[in-house]
Amino acid sequence: MQDVTRPSETPDFLNHDRPPVPDLVVASGVTPFHLDGRPVRGRLVRLGPLADALIGRHDLSEDASRLLGQALALTAGLAAALKFRGSFSLQAKGDGPVSLLLADCTDAGELRGHAKAEGLPAGEAAALLGKGFLAFTCDQGPDMDRYQGIVAIEGETLADMTGAYFAASEQLKAFVRLAARRTPAGWRATALILERVAGGGGIAGLTDAEQDDAWQTATTLAATVKEEEMLDDTLPPRGLLHRLFHAEGLLVDQPRALSYGCRCSRARLATVLQGFPEADLDDMAEDGLITMTCEFCNLSFRFDRTEVRGGAGRA
Repeated sequence: MQDVTRPSETPDFLNHDRPPVPDLVVASGVTPFHLDGRPVRGRLVRLGPLADALIGRHDLSEDASRLLGQALALTAGLAAALKFRGSFSLQAKGDGPVSLLLADCTDAGELRGHAKAEGLPAGEAAALLGKGFLAFTCDQGPDMDRYQGIVAIEGETLADMTGAYFAASEQLKAFVRLAARRTPAGWRATALILERVAGGGGIAGLTDAEQDDAWQTATTLAATVKEEEMLDDTLPPRGLLHRLFHAEGLLVDQPRALSYGCRCSRARLATVLQGFPEADLDDMAEDGLITMTCEFCNLSFRFDRTEVRGGAGRA
């Protein structure tokens, strides 16, 4: 099979072939659910081997890898709650040792992510990210308005930070529990997300106080879930949800698939290179080749300098 990361006879702008990355799909990556007659809906995200495929391509410390795994699971769970065409992303920028954390998921469930870290950082999200901002963005393409919510990084964990975002930007009560860890089978990552449905959303026959009690009960039960349960490949998503909410009118909806979603190609990167002036392209070249590395899949694409024409060279 042709290595699409290297120059070939096919012109770069025509070469849209997928690079040699895992062709991996997790059929029940996201399991949506709601509690019948109660103001509660949620999603359970289980990345399974997809977590290892995505995290394993990056040379990160254990704690930075764990943070990336949490971000991937969280992004998949939040994206699954939206009706959109395009991509939904989480981005955190701070002054800590992990200066950038990015994960995004398309409406088709294509998931990818990466983190920039210096050294071998350790600790929870607050120590890794430092002071900065957290942004959630829904990008539906150039013909649609882009929605973005930005808040300051607040809280010790990524789950805490997401809760602060919901409280500040969405005026929505939410419960978020995240887990990511290297297991004997490789990296695994999970998210459990509960959202309170507004009283006018069809919760008939319940007073405000009863809705408050129902929400409190659901979040109290959700808080009992153990990390071992969340990351246990032998415990199906429906089984875990049943353990937590079987007495609360649990109704499980159709699961959604998640897949390895890096969308890089020679054609995409060639388009990026064309935006550089000729002098910058000359500086990038080493031994006649320009190397561009995809930050998501960590693959390096090499371009023959004589075949690349920069912005200054275009009519």
